[in-house]
Amino acid sequence: MKTTDQVTIIRHPLVSRDLTILRKTETDTIDFRTALGRIATILAYFALKELPLREKTISTPITTARGYEIDTDIIVVPILRAGLSLVDAIIDFVPDAKVGHLGMYRDEDTHQPVDYYSKLPNGLDEALVLLVDPMLATGGSADDAINFLKKQGANNIRFISLISAPEGLDRILKKYPDVSIITAAVDEKLNSDAFIVPGLGDAGDRYFGTE
Repeated sequence: MKTTDQVTIIRHPLVSRDLTILRKTETDTIDFRTALGRIATILAYFALKELPLREKTISTPITTARGYEIDTDIIVVPILRAGLSLVDAIIDFVPDAKVGHLGMYRDEDTHQPVDYYSKLPNGLDEALVLLVDPMLATGGSADDAINFLKKQGANNIRFISLISAPEGLDRILKKYPDVSIITAAVDEKLNSDAFIVPGLGDAGDRYFGTE
C-alpha cells in the first residue's frame, strides 16, 4: 500500500491478480463481477480503517469487558450505475450504513457528466460519506458529485475508485484537498475518448453485461 496525506493506493498481490482478470478482454461477466467484488472488499477495508470509536461496557459469558461501537453514521453514495458494483462490499462491513444514489452519465461527445437523478439520506452533515465509482477518469463525474454532496451539507467525504487516471486524480486533489481518495491502481493516462489507458473499458457495461 502506498499512502500520501490524501491518496491511498492499494498494493496487494490479490489486487494485482484480480486487476489482471478485470483488464482482460476475454473475462466474462461472472468472472468480472467476482474479481471486482474481491477488490471492492479490500478497498472497503481501507476506506473504513480509521473510523472513530465509542467505548462501552459489555457482558461476556465470563465477566464484563470493554467494547466499542462505531461513533459516526456512514452513508454510501454510488455514482450510478457503475458505482453500485462497490456498494455491497462496504455494507458487508457496516450493515447499518445508509445508501444514497447519484445518477450521472457521460456525454459521449463532450465527455462531460450529465446529472439525471439524486436521492440522499438525511444526516449528510454529520456522517462519513463514501462516494464510490469504479473509474476516476477525467474526474468530471467525481467533481460534480463531490460538489453536489457538499452543497447538500456533506463535510467528510472519501472517494473510492477501482482504477484512477492521473488527470482525474490531479483534478480532485487540487479542487478538494479535504477529500481523501482510496484506489486500487493509478493507470498511465486518458486516451482521446477520455477512457483510461490501459484501463478495462466501461466498468458498468462489463459488470452489468450490457456491452
